[in-house]
Amino acid sequence: MSEFRRLWVAGIVTALGAQLTAVAVPLQIYALTGSSAYVGLAGLIGFAPMALAALWAGALADMHDRRRVLLATTTGIGATSVLLWAQAWADLRSTGVLLLLTGVQQALFGANTAVSRAVTPRLLPPEALPAANALQSTVILSAGITGPLLAGALIPVVGPQTLYLTDATAVCATLWAVWRLAALPPTVITTHTLRPASAIQRIAEGLLLLTRHQLLLVVCLSDFAALFLALPTALFPQLTREAFHPSDIGVLYAALSAGGLLAALFSGLFTRVGRHGLAIGVSIAVWGTAVAGFGLSRSLLTASIWLVLAGGALLTLSVFRQTVLQTAAPDDMRGRLQGIDTVLAAGGPRLGDLAHGTAGAAFGTTWTITGGGLLTVGVAVAVLLLSPVP
Repeated sequence: MSEFRRLWVAGIVTALGAQLTAVAVPLQIYALTGSSAYVGLAGLIGFAPMALAALWAGALADMHDRRRVLLATTTGIGATSVLLWAQAWADLRSTGVLLLLTGVQQALFGANTAVSRAVTPRLLPPEALPAANALQSTVILSAGITGPLLAGALIPVVGPQTLYLTDATAVCATLWAVWRLAALPPTVITTHTLRPASAIQRIAEGLLLLTRHQLLLVVCLSDFAALFLALPTALFPQLTREAFHPSDIGVLYAALSAGGLLAALFSGLFTRVGRHGLAIGVSIAVWGTAVAGFGLSRSLLTASIWLVLAGGALLTLSVFRQTVLQTAAPDDMRGRLQGIDTVLAAGGPRLGDLAHGTAGAAFGTTWTITGGGLLTVGVAVAVLLLSPVP
């Protein structure tokens, strides 16, 4: 328990630093190019290496000491932030260098996420996992609100280079916490090394387990569908221009994050629920209903209330999805399943942005957002019908 507590406290510092870089990179790219297309390209460039690294690191975590793998990926993230600081300090003004470093750092983030999620079940008893996942979500959501506000205030004064250096320093907190961990060797000993051919084979084993385990398959596909169909952030700029005011866009983003944070703070009300499949189905239904209501809103207050409700439902969905993945699979497969989940969790919103943007341009925001929410409610019904509901 003390090891998890150290990781959680250190994660507060590190997550806040990561948000500084997340804001500084697109601002620096836009300052260099004057084009939002390059900002969007940075997100696309980051996804492919992140997905591949998450799958590979998940397989690696099932074969080697997870503490060592976590040390390597955490060190790599910090080193990349130092390189980002160096290019800003040297005033290279190279978009190519920025995009390259962004791709490398996203790959390390993907690998680190897959491994760290596989570590948590080794530190805590199964009954504590829902609460632990809620606590970790609290860190991410709090940083997602505080970090951008802090970055926005600091970057005109100190420039992006200071934000990058602050991020690199903040990573040291998690590096120290990981260093204090005891060894986490694999529960199934293997003499094989993770060469490309064996890596593909082991990732395929994880996919095979996913397809054969009904609950795992339903949970992963339903979560992907919910994020793909009903995460409307790509339409916030169009919506604020058509229905609200351009300056209201920050309120919409904050409302979604605030809902998740509120749910995390009061997570004790639902983390003791034992029927995880049922909890996932209900969370998806509430998420879809709230998004559908948001699409029909024509006042900022009403829209914000729906988004707060949606953010809370998304948090509960995330908590129980992680709990199912951590408890329904054997320990020697957890790394690979977490790698697959990292890809699905990141791919759903990115593909959803493309789908929402295209549909919003063709059919308008109301039809697109509300339609996506209603389709998600249909996904929730399917979850409740198809899952074993443990």
